[in-house]
Amino acid sequence: MERVPVLKIGDILLVSIQVDMSDQTAVQLQEDLAERIVATGCHGVIIDITALDIVDSFVGRMLSTIASISKVLDAETVVVGMRPAVAITLVELGLSLNGIRTALNVERGMELIAAAGHDDYDFAVDDETDDETTATA
Repeated sequence: MERVPVLKIGDILLVSIQVDMSDQTAVQLQEDLAERIVATGCHGVIIDITALDIVDSFVGRMLSTIASISKVLDAETVVVGMRPAVAITLVELGLSLNGIRTALNVERGMELIAAAGHDDYDFAVDDETDDETTATA
């Protein structure tokens, strides 16, 4: 079974779906993501679906479920990289993706999460420099 990687960027978890989403892969992603949200305390989740050519009703429901789980765990979800054909398919299937915000790309997704009310987001990688100066006698 393939696993979808969940990467931490500052206060955001980035999920880039690069594989065909089987039922088992989708369920594993939900579990992995929930565990990472709790472990890291992140308040934002970006799901990049640029590589998905098609989305069926199962994947649509999976995205909605992930958003619901994330919201319960105090994390906003943004889906980025949706192709026009995918958007059309989701509308034709009647999937409204409640609780999911969308953006054209990862950068705009990060901006949406930052604007969602968490002004304390830190998108930079933590730098462990010591700013203290030592005085010599």
